[in-house]
Amino acid sequence: MAAPTALVWFKRDLRLRDHAPLAQAQQFESALGLVLIEPSWLNSPECDPRHVAFLLEAVAALQADLAARGLPLLVRVGEAVTVLQALRDEFGITHLLSHEETGPGWSFARDLAVADWCRHQGVVWREWTQTGVVRRLRSRSGWAGRWAQRMNAMEAPRVRGFKGPAGLAPEPLPDWADLGLPAPAVAPPPAGERVAWGTLQDFLAGRGRDYRRALSSPLTAETACSRLSAHLAFGTISMRCVHQATAATLLSTPDRDLAYGLRGFASRLRWHCHFMQKLEDQPDLEWRNLARSVDGLRPGDGVHPDAVNQALLQAWCEGRTGYPMVDACMRQLRATGWLNFRMRAMLVSFAAYHLGLHWREPGLFLARQFLDFEPGIHWSQMQMQSGTTGINTLRIYSPAKQALDHDPQGQYRRQWMPEYGSAAYPEPIVDERNALAQIKLQLYGLRQQPEARAEAAAIQQQHGSRKSGLPPTARGRRGGWSDGSQGQLF
Repeated sequence: MAAPTALVWFKRDLRLRDHAPLAQAQQFESALGLVLIEPSWLNSPECDPRHVAFLLEAVAALQADLAARGLPLLVRVGEAVTVLQALRDEFGITHLLSHEETGPGWSFARDLAVADWCRHQGVVWREWTQTGVVRRLRSRSGWAGRWAQRMNAMEAPRVRGFKGPAGLAPEPLPDWADLGLPAPAVAPPPAGERVAWGTLQDFLAGRGRDYRRALSSPLTAETACSRLSAHLAFGTISMRCVHQATAATLLSTPDRDLAYGLRGFASRLRWHCHFMQKLEDQPDLEWRNLARSVDGLRPGDGVHPDAVNQALLQAWCEGRTGYPMVDACMRQLRATGWLNFRMRAMLVSFAAYHLGLHWREPGLFLARQFLDFEPGIHWSQMQMQSGTTGINTLRIYSPAKQALDHDPQGQYRRQWMPEYGSAAYPEPIVDERNALAQIKLQLYGLRQQPEARAEAAAIQQQHGSRKSGLPPTARGRRGGWSDGSQGQLF
């Protein structure tokens, strides 16, 4: 019989440390690693060259680290089943080792196809958890306790060395021509496991001191936030490592201000997985209103799928709405791939309430801009900030108030909009007072309907946040995006 050969399939876990599949691969007589760059991902409406560039840089670092330990890392372009079959034919793969993934619809369909292929080929596929998301969760009761148990558990054993197939030369990474993509207009920030750990250590050593005070303003959040969200999205560091390193710092630091900031950060880590759990439990929230009572409220929700107001959407995407704080935030996001959580929420609120746009098309545009795109957090937040969850308080952000609170001198607006305050800056594309009056009347009226109240109770039961052993939280409890803090907002 052929010797057992393991293939470690790297998905969004591009690291050595706290990597259970890698640790398990050390027990096999032969092992190799695989990073798949799938056309299904490249052609998806959420993917942008900036995501691919960040991934390639992280993979280059990982490939070198694994080669030093004897594990070849293959990087193949193709659909999963096709590539896996070729590798099985070439190397006699007997075991497929990976982490679980909570992703968009295309990745869910791919995993089903891979599972079917494994059954027919006699390949043993073992998956490990790497977040607090629970597969086949029956009840949210006790979920917070299970999250804490996972995060406080020991890391996966450190990887030492592997027995890779003999004579396998390192493979070059694909270039942009191989992928059929243009290079990103702006280079992404540095990627890789060392960068992720350096970012975390810098935050814990002192940068997190102003976290609570400074995370809401785009002027200060860029440095006060942890900036770990892209690293968590691509898995160059694990959530467990972030949690435990933060907890260790809280126990050891004599700096009260730093401890205060880090406690705020630590409390938000659970929200990251809380929102991802929603997509795991209900995959269709990626494209369908969570509260069906609001179907038909806005064009583009399946009732009128082609009726999105393209002129308003385009102006919002380009940062030329005539609302300076909105436009400055959009321009920063497009240029850098990052924006702090409050400004993300304002962008979505403006699209949903001021412009009356359904969340799906704006959500796809933002997914391409956010370097830290995390599907579970992203689509949960798009719905929450658009008022379509049925259970969350309607959060309607005033761009003028956000400017007054977080950019009182206009510094941020001038930084990202040279034409701000000149005749070249456009007039507002909608009248705020009239737009908000209409949508408020509709939404509040819908929420008073008996059917909507019954639906909200069911949604709260399935998706509502709970503390271990306690009843569901109040209906108006606030959640948040993450910048590394509440999902994408850390």
